Amino acid sequence: MIHSPGTPYWLIERRERVFLVLAGVFLCSMTLLNIIGITRFVQLGPMTLAVGVLAYPLTFLCTDIICEVYGKRRANFMVTLGLGLNLFILAVMWLGNSLPSAESAPPWQVLELASPVGLPDGTSLKQSVELFQLLYACTSGAVFASMIAYVAAQYCDVQLFHFFKRITKGRHLWVRNNFSTLASQMVDSVTVVLVTFGATFMRDEITLKNLLLLMGSNYLFKMCAALVDTPFIYLAVAWLKRYLQSEETMILENLPHEVTPG
Repeated sequence: MIHSPGTPYWLIERRERVFLVLAGVFLCSMTLLNIIGITRFVQLGPMTLAVGVLAYPLTFLCTDIICEVYGKRRANFMVTLGLGLNLFILAVMWLGNSLPSAESAPPWQVLELASPVGLPDGTSLKQSVELFQLLYACTSGAVFASMIAYVAAQYCDVQLFHFFKRITKGRHLWVRNNFSTLASQMVDSVTVVLVTFGATFMRDEITLKNLLLLMGSNYLFKMCAALVDTPFIYLAVAWLKRYLQSEETMILENLPHEVTPG
């Protein structure tokens, strides 16, 4: 992080710890989407949602807070780190699925199927299947889809947030928070559903109505979360700027001095 000359070490450490907390919540919410993904769908009022989506709106809240308090470079760094973790998750899942199974597997590791089970990629499982193979088949495609949606939506959120900040000259936090989030969440909702279920739709295994229902439910949930979090981002930004003793969007990021705690 870029700090002004003479910034005390305790303040640098405080700023870095707060950033780590925000980045941790962001990365945890993103990872939850990849791990539990579409393993279960729940009904929340009129919305049909994958359980992995429930914590995902927190990623946009954390991105906007970091944009406002720490600046664009820190936000882009966090989004890029999340992309790297997505790739790491895919690699570990692929490796776990590729390695041979142990000869003496625990009884709960193999499931006996009473009837064929259809998978999102159009294939089906019959007779018996390992628990991990079932989870991999259900989530690996969703992880890939969420990675594509993640890249498009999160970078879109950061760019739009600072675009609206420029045209409003730093005023009206609610404008840049809501408009950047609502636009990027639309990108995310449409992309993740199309990539996850596009092949299924092309095989006529899911109707257009259900495809649109999934898109609409995802976006409606995220839109409601974005509107509800507006007062919280005002409170968080106001408190953090006092607690971190920062100027507007860490004006310090424009200074050429890089101070590294040591």
